[in-house]
Amino acid sequence: MLKLILSGVWVCAVTLLSSYAATWWKVGHSGPLAHESAVSGLEYKKTKPINVPMIADGGVQGYIVAQFVFTADAATLKKLPVPPEVFLQDESFRALYSDEKLDFRHLEKYDITKLTKTLVSKVNERLSMDIVKDVLVQEFNYVSKDDMKR
Repeated sequence: MLKLILSGVWVCAVTLLSSYAATWWKVGHSGPLAHESAVSGLEYKKTKPINVPMIADGGVQGYIVAQFVFTADAATLKKLPVPPEVFLQDESFRALYSDEKLDFRHLEKYDITKLTKTLVSKVNERLSMDIVKDVLVQEFNYVSKDDMKR
């Protein structure tokens, strides 16, 4: 019985030491990855979803539900007194609400690339700094008035 307990303790000790040694060796000998230097310092921030009413024929026909993710320099974000998320939400609402080409009665492909590039330039212009590097689309949906009633 004593031999069984001692061999169990021995196996556990060897397993723990070998795991520790392998981890120590892996961390000590691994160099920085190539893509790590390219994205170091960038931070991803997600905005809250926005609901943009689509008005036609004197009434609300439905809503666009959109959510965005943007990348920005982490060090610069910490220095800002106002978070850029607020400006991104405002600019995206303005862009979607005032866009004449966005007509959901006649569905066509919407130029998302143009929208995201416009949002980057507008937000950076309002902040008077080159903070936002890229805007990504997390969600972009249209909910009609009839679908909301159901």
